Amino acid sequence: MRIKISGVVNDSIVDGNGFRFTVFTQGCPHHCSGCHNPQTHDPKGGFWSDTEDIMNVIKENPLLDGITLSGGDPFMQPIPCTLLAEESHKLGLNVWTFTGYTWEELWAEQDKEKLNLLHHTDILVDGRFLLSERSLELRFKGSRNQRTIDVKKTLEQGNIVLWKG
Repeated sequence: MRIKISGVVNDSIVDGNGFRFTVFTQGCPHHCSGCHNPQTHDPKGGFWSDTEDIMNVIKENPLLDGITLSGGDPFMQPIPCTLLAEESHKLGLNVWTFTGYTWEELWAEQDKEKLNLLHHTDILVDGRFLLSERSLELRFKGSRNQRTIDVKKTLEQGNIVLWKG
């Protein structure tokens, strides 16, 4: 399946816990001021890749703890991102997804494809990057308003459970 990406990083330690393969999706509607990846905003930018090709690279790296779907915003391409998440879970890898949407916004929209990606995510870092809330002291996120959510526990308990790390 085709996916529009800005690029990948095969050995990230900053995009989630452990040793990660990060996919930077292309296209983001949020356009946060001070964004770390502004080149990913334009949906016409980046390049097309194939999820199977990406998975083949992931399979070649035995050191990975998981994959990270970043951007851009992965929820702009929920179908190929869900496929990457499903295939990564089959390999025993965990899945982190970064989004400018909040948990509440994703649920309120009730978009089946976006909810499917959410259900195939282990850890969700949600919320727009706010330059006024920026902090270099935060782990795996850029501004204090963003949350690191344990998706499985949140779904089980019915209320937001933050990842303790």
